[in-house]
Amino acid sequence: MEEEELQELKRKLENEDLDQEQRINLLNSSLSKALNSAALQPDGGVSSSLLKSRLYLSGVLNLCVAALNLRKLQNDWSAMATLAHLTCCCCVGVKPGRHSEAFHRLFLPSVMDAVLSLAGQLMRRSECWSQFRKTMKDSVGRLLEDQTHLTPHILSSAHYEQIQMCDDVAVTLLCVQMWIQICSTNRKFLSELSDDSALLLLNEAVGQLALSSDPAVGRASVTLILLMANQLKLRLRPLLLSFRGLDSLLDKDWRGRGFDQDLDQLITLVQSEQRMSHSEASTEHVQAVCVIQAAWCSYRTRRRVKSLNRAVGALQRRYRARRRQQQQQREVQRWQEELSYQVFVRRQQARRRFHQKQRRLLQLLPPDQVASYLQEVERRAAVVIQSFWRGFRERQRYNNTQRHTLRETHNRQQAAMALQRVVRRFLEERRAAKALPTAAFWIGQEGLTDSRRAELKRQVEEHIAVNRSSCVSPQQCKVLHHQVQQLLQSELQRRLDRMKEDQHLEALMAHTHTQLELLRDADSFLSPSGSIAARGRDAHNAALQAERLPWWRTLGRTDEGPAHPQEAELEAELGGLYVGGVREVDGTKL
Repeated sequence: MEEEELQELKRKLENEDLDQEQRINLLNSSLSKALNSAALQPDGGVSSSLLKSRLYLSGVLNLCVAALNLRKLQNDWSAMATLAHLTCCCCVGVKPGRHSEAFHRLFLPSVMDAVLSLAGQLMRRSECWSQFRKTMKDSVGRLLEDQTHLTPHILSSAHYEQIQMCDDVAVTLLCVQMWIQICSTNRKFLSELSDDSALLLLNEAVGQLALSSDPAVGRASVTLILLMANQLKLRLRPLLLSFRGLDSLLDKDWRGRGFDQDLDQLITLVQSEQRMSHSEASTEHVQAVCVIQAAWCSYRTRRRVKSLNRAVGALQRRYRARRRQQQQQREVQRWQEELSYQVFVRRQQARRRFHQKQRRLLQLLPPDQVASYLQEVERRAAVVIQSFWRGFRERQRYNNTQRHTLRETHNRQQAAMALQRVVRRFLEERRAAKALPTAAFWIGQEGLTDSRRAELKRQVEEHIAVNRSSCVSPQQCKVLHHQVQQLLQSELQRRLDRMKEDQHLEALMAHTHTQLELLRDADSFLSPSGSIAARGRDAHNAALQAERLPWWRTLGRTDEGPAHPQEAELEAELGGLYVGGVREVDGTKL
């Protein structure tokens, strides 16, 4: 097919008057005729490759892919399958030249997606089984035999996953047989695959063994795995180790299905790989440990050598900083010593001046007064020393006495509070036992059963019905009854309030008597009540001051009794703890 013919074909295909079916028939006839004529040439391979390259570069193959992607065709599925086959044949042996990267990375995956999409549609129609078989084996298989790099694309394609998810055993068997045919036809197919692509293909075969239960599918999957093992050899070992428990799955689910010989061969292969992997793993672990240790030792040595300069610099900086700090400390110590020496010298000079001044003053005194002056100085010094010593001794004695007194006072307060608590609880229990019930008198009486209560209620109702009041209506009786209930409830509430007030008054009296006893027995006036403690402290201070007065200040004084009879009563009641006083308010003494 010359360049003019290609342009004419492209112009016809781009004509909008053609419908989808006519365009597909035109593509099928033109491509079939061109391929057959190129195959009949003496140099058939070169001519065919040149023709396919022209078809790609002219854009005809792109139009084929666009026609395959359309979904408007509903009847002639055979023409669509033929177009897919011709398109895949045209993609085999193409030499795109400088467009090689776009051809392999963009165009071929689009062709594969279009063919797989068509295969998925054919699979869903039972009358199109032959076209589906032709598309999978002749189209997809032919394209994969030549373009090995499309294997991971087809295994990860969504259309191929939909085909695999079909429940029909024939579809699953056809897919596995397609891979067996590709591996058998092209001996270099598996060797050209990467490890990831080989793992995807192995995963599909193992997945069919795990999911399917048909003997034909199992035989085909085992055959595919053995074929991969024969061609990949050592490359298959790490891939088989990814499927743990494969030998137990084969022996448990597929034993006795008619292909035991191939099954035993595959089980032996898997188990031998596992044993070799264990031994190699141990050896590899030892080698890995040696490599890690060597790398760590070398890294540590390099790091130590590299850090020597930094360490020397750090040591020098630290030594200089330490020496500078010591020098500063010596300077500060020297200044302090000098300052203390100057203070000492000044004190000596001041003491010397003081003694010289005293000597000059003594020289000015008459000789008969020198002895009396020195005695007076010694006496004053002795008084100062004695005052300081007595103050120190009294402070120690006071602190010891105060601490002991505080401890005893605290213990007595705690004991009194505990006794008050017990007494209050006892009094409350006695009052609760003696208290009358607050509820109505007809509720909760002992000996009155429900039947007796109903009988009394019936008698009351009969009495009211027979002896009706002529001046009071039933509504007024109810109102009067309600008022009586309210009065009774208020009386009971007032009685309860009076009982609470009496109880509170008794508790206060008990607390007051306890405080009075504590004050009577305590050495110091410490009480929770501020007024009582203040009055006691004032009376104690007044008594101490009276005891310290000279004897001539107490002449003519007599012990005066209470000025008023109320003070005498309080003195008698409080047991000698009352401290009376006189206060003048508005010119009147109280």
